[in-house]
Amino acid sequence: MIDFGKYFLPGPTEVRPELLRAMDRPVIGHRGPEMEALMERIQPRLRRLFRTDRPVYVSTSSATGLMEAAIRNCAPERVLSLVCGAFSERFHKIAVTCGRQAERLDVEPGDSNEPGPLIEALEGGGFDAVTVVHSETSTGVLNPIAEIAGAVRQASPDTLVLVDCVTSIAAAPVETREWGLDFALTGSQKGMALPPGLAFGAASQRAYDRSREIPGRGLYFSFDAFEAATSKNQTPNTPASSLIFALDVQLERIEAEGLEARWARHREMAERTWRWVDEMRDRHGVELEVLAAEGRRSPSVTCVKVPEGLSGVEITRRMGQRGFTIAAGYGKLRESTFRIGHMGDHTLDELEALLENLTGVITGKR
Repeated sequence: MIDFGKYFLPGPTEVRPELLRAMDRPVIGHRGPEMEALMERIQPRLRRLFRTDRPVYVSTSSATGLMEAAIRNCAPERVLSLVCGAFSERFHKIAVTCGRQAERLDVEPGDSNEPGPLIEALEGGGFDAVTVVHSETSTGVLNPIAEIAGAVRQASPDTLVLVDCVTSIAAAPVETREWGLDFALTGSQKGMALPPGLAFGAASQRAYDRSREIPGRGLYFSFDAFEAATSKNQTPNTPASSLIFALDVQLERIEAEGLEARWARHREMAERTWRWVDEMRDRHGVELEVLAAEGRRSPSVTCVKVPEGLSGVEITRRMGQRGFTIAAGYGKLRESTFRIGHMGDHTLDELEALLENLTGVITGKR
């Protein structure tokens, strides 16, 4: 078993032993008073985490399930997808497979989606929704969501803003209410540092109102079903109750740390990783490069571009021999990059140990 502090995938993240122990208890009836008390305890904490006064849906699914829910409930016909990597591309693919007329606004991997081109794309009007990823896990880009949401309201006020916050919720500032996000979603296995299997989403009032007018939105991911269940401190379908036991404990831990302090810890780890990339160039002559531009870098995952002659896959394999887990690049970036997931419950000291070993692997000096 890997010691805690050595698992730095950009999801799923490492899970603290006390959270795993919280799952080791008898299953309870998911329509009984014990589950209702549990959900009643969890709901206000989730709202504080999402910075919203609206209900936060708890889904026994991956975050991809709630991406599909966003499309089915909020976009009856036309969707504009901002694409900057593999997971924003997934949002577009979901819209297509759900039968929507989906257009793409693409940037190169490592670049961010920006408000200017978006406003131009919206000038023709007619889009029901814009999909966008906040923290693009495949490239380490952090899109300026507040500015993007503002641009949508300016150019096309009736267009809803649907945001994948999978590697930003609990790791970076996400102000669902203040920024005017119409649907924000995440999964349990990223910044929240829980095992995979749960997803969470918050819909604006206007998104919920629209969903009730859309036929064919399905049953399992219906916003109406989530709203009705949440009002009764229940879930619309059979929940993964063991994961919810861990969620209860983790939300308490997050509030004890303080959400702003949690954001700051993630930022500190990200900045240390970026400095390490600079040190590798300045001290060791290894031309590493952070793929995302300054000012557009995620605090939860860094994608590092390697020079010719180095392989992201090989670096990842050799780190595994030292007991550390990182990720190779995603898709077309598999060989030319590697990714460090500095999110969840990791500390700066644990990251320092990772970077020391990574230096040794890349330079071959120790």
